[in-house]
Amino acid sequence: MNDKVNYNPDVLNMLANLSSDEVFTPPELANEMLDLLPEELWSDPKVTFLDPFSKSGVFLREIAKRLNRGLESVIPDRQERLNHIFEKQLYGIAITELTGLLSRRSVYGSKKADGKYSFCETFTTEQGNIIFERIEHTWENGRCRYCGASKEVYEREDILETHAYQFIHTDNPEEIFNMKFDVIVGNPPYQLSDGGFGKSAKPIYHKFVQQAKKMKPRYLTMIIPARWYAGGKGLNDFRDEMLNDERIKKLIDFPDASECFPGVDIAGGVCYFLWDRDYSGPCEVTNIFKGEEQKSIRPLNQFDTFIRFSQAISIIKKVQSKNEPKMSEQVSSRKPFGLPTTVRPTNNGNIKLRWNKGTGLYEREKITVGTELIDKWKVISSYVSYDHAGQPDKDGKRKLFSKVEILPPETICTESYLVLGSYDNPEEAKNLALYLCSKFVRFLISQLSYTQHVTKDKFQFVPVLDMTKKWTDDKLYERYNLTKNEINFIESSIRPMEPTYE
Repeated sequence: MNDKVNYNPDVLNMLANLSSDEVFTPPELANEMLDLLPEELWSDPKVTFLDPFSKSGVFLREIAKRLNRGLESVIPDRQERLNHIFEKQLYGIAITELTGLLSRRSVYGSKKADGKYSFCETFTTEQGNIIFERIEHTWENGRCRYCGASKEVYEREDILETHAYQFIHTDNPEEIFNMKFDVIVGNPPYQLSDGGFGKSAKPIYHKFVQQAKKMKPRYLTMIIPARWYAGGKGLNDFRDEMLNDERIKKLIDFPDASECFPGVDIAGGVCYFLWDRDYSGPCEVTNIFKGEEQKSIRPLNQFDTFIRFSQAISIIKKVQSKNEPKMSEQVSSRKPFGLPTTVRPTNNGNIKLRWNKGTGLYEREKITVGTELIDKWKVISSYVSYDHAGQPDKDGKRKLFSKVEILPPETICTESYLVLGSYDNPEEAKNLALYLCSKFVRFLISQLSYTQHVTKDKFQFVPVLDMTKKWTDDKLYERYNLTKNEINFIESSIRPMEPTYE
């Protein structure tokens, strides 16, 4: 706690992450988040802080440093000041027994709060105010009532972590410490395995945000994945809550998560925010990409989803003003012909099957879904996006589609592909393929794409146009009366692409 001590290199910068779901926060990032809070908090001896999912203790440690400086004139004696800060102002809930020990070592200087080398002399328990209690899930119909964890996946031997995080496994979080908090801050766990295919997982970070709001602190700041912007698995209600919550005063957005967490890959990027209980109004949105910042002040609920870049808003509004049908109404759902990715050509059928490694014969009589499409010209794209983790390439540009192809009549595909449109003649199919490869269309899709999957809901900003015409970017820019700046923004965001014809 001596301000003259050189903390460089900081050991908390050198910790390996527990997983991509439980990411340690670098000290620099923790301080950037704390900078959102009012300066006067650091000189107030009555303000209380809670990190309800402490991993390294970095937030509490950096808060302690600020309070140690800010309270010098209020509590001049250094040891008395430290005792007061640690015992009366800082509180944490560790996510595991191990992170509890790590957090106490970071904050108190000792893994035992009442130990010989602890900075605080007044604790009488080993945990101090950074607690850990092993919590069990509450199973109902095979799922945890609080977090939705799968009983099959998480009901294991006692020696393993339950991942039943204490903060969200209660109806009354204020009873954990039997007190209210002025500030809640931290970096929650992001997701849990849901027992689905492969590495399928469900988000959990939103439950920590919602639980923190229930405690009605004066201020709340957390860093979370940005996938909530466009909904996602179990996130639709949370997205609506966030977009319509005028207490969110600031939102700092990182399309590339590695700018916050070096070496960590988080699809769609991350964001952190300041929620101010006594504020009501528009939000100051800051986008940071490759170190460059762009700021705007705007309501978060201008659309049903959150639009990351303010420059895109005027473009979307111009498109919507035409009141044209949207492509999300014609794009197929997954498995357009009812065939999963595991299906392969049988090589003795009477139609062709397009799968992710080529084309082969398949039996027409086996198809019971999408039969009306079999004899049409179909435009398809890969369900998996070209963009890694739904993020721009190093040059800041996106491609979105891995491929846009045309399937002739008597050709079908597995769920590796979506059918984006179908026609009775090849010319309209070619025109749709060209339309979809335009920068204009892919820009509109990119505003809703925060993962590597291209689904039909991503097409809700894309208008359905007359495909007897050939649409180019220049014609589309003219049709929607885009300004030079709007055109430049699209051109700087999307890389060129050509369709593939058989």
